[in-house]
Amino acid sequence: MTAQDPIFDLLVVGGGTAGIVGAKTAARFGARTVLVEQDRTGGDCLWTGCVPSKTLLSAAEHAKTTRALTGERPDFALVRKRIFAAISTIEPIDSHQSIEESGAAVIQGVLSFSAPGVAQVGGRTIRFRQALIATGGAPSGLEIPGLNASVTVTSETIWELERLPARLTIIGGGPIACELGQAFARLGSEVTMIVRSGILVKEVPEAAGLVRAALEADGVRLLENSAVYGATPADHGTRLRLDNGDELDADVVLLAAGRSPRTAGLGLDRLGVELDETGRIVTDARMGTSNPRIWAAGDVTTNPDFTHLAGVHASVAASNAVLGLSRQVAGTVPRVTFTSPEVAAVGITVADPGLKHRARTVWHEHIDRAVTDDATAGFTRLIVDKRGKILGGTIVGPRAGESLAELTLAVQHGLTTSDIAGTTHAYPTYADGVWNAAVADVRANLEAPLMRRAIGVMVRVRRFWLDRPARQRSAR
Repeated sequence: MTAQDPIFDLLVVGGGTAGIVGAKTAARFGARTVLVEQDRTGGDCLWTGCVPSKTLLSAAEHAKTTRALTGERPDFALVRKRIFAAISTIEPIDSHQSIEESGAAVIQGVLSFSAPGVAQVGGRTIRFRQALIATGGAPSGLEIPGLNASVTVTSETIWELERLPARLTIIGGGPIACELGQAFARLGSEVTMIVRSGILVKEVPEAAGLVRAALEADGVRLLENSAVYGATPADHGTRLRLDNGDELDADVVLLAAGRSPRTAGLGLDRLGVELDETGRIVTDARMGTSNPRIWAAGDVTTNPDFTHLAGVHASVAASNAVLGLSRQVAGTVPRVTFTSPEVAAVGITVADPGLKHRARTVWHEHIDRAVTDDATAGFTRLIVDKRGKILGGTIVGPRAGESLAELTLAVQHGLTTSDIAGTTHAYPTYADGVWNAAVADVRANLEAPLMRRAIGVMVRVRRFWLDRPARQRSAR
């Protein structure tokens, strides 16, 4: 450390979505900012998450259509080429150069905090006034006796497979497991999913049921309420022993049973940063930690593991850090599982009768766009309070994530079903589901006895005034 070395206003640790957004936000405000990343910028979303998985899903859907029309099986090498092309196209946005162009410095290396305001990267000492921790998360490990690491992959390493697995077994039943399971089944793998409870347990049962039916239609074998308790070597793979005594052979085993934060080795204890029992950083609504000079955002925190949330939270954290603001993050968090059909949800998804909530559901067999696309296996459901305020809901169907945007906006700003029903919507679209559900709620309210009486009075008064000229003429 020399006299010329700067003291940074904001040290950002981690070069994923949260780190990049946080660094660029701070730098554009004029703060002296440095981002430290131990590997490559872009994070899970670019390299092993959103970008490759959604490209794989798109390729798998195309493969299913092609096979149905021609019987032709997909070329896995071309699928991998398409995935890497997508990554390559998007990568410049998250590159070192892009971050530096915003005004932030970038250092590659492993960082640890040695004291308040001091961090070490390799042999270099970095001094800082505040820090934003955005080191993300990683797939959780599973202790399965006898399971050889050579036949296992995670959501991070599955992209290294050069050949399509003939027999792929997935342990887990969350969004990642369901998305990858359906994709590999459509590409031609024999897929088995072993789920300790049920798939998509955070979603309403009707949504999980539609995804379950879709997975099984694509050839996925679902073993719910099951667990693996051991494994032994087998030809070309492994033999898994289930808790019910059954055995299952697999060439590749995908471990997709949760994620863990990357906080080990950072030295957060030296800064007095509170962690929960899983090692995640505890933050408040401003994205501050127990240390007023340390902020956190993304998968490393106790918040949900969503890329869109990481970016928004990092922007709030960086703004508060360098400007001294007290901005708070919004509590409205949308989520999407990109299976076919998609499952999208936000806010409250189950009506509470005790609070006089009501659910308005439109099944997509009544949505004209779904009928024209022959994709009626889905529904749109709004959860509404007694005053008609939209509290949340669930959408299942093609492009449900896009339709969710309007519902998310409604929840965030406290809109009512009357607000949605009174807004002209383009026709025919899948967003008609949200509009039709809102219209159904408004119509139901108009059928209430008190409202019916009030409307009846209004009709009679209007009739009286319109007939007044005729009455006057007959009286002459």
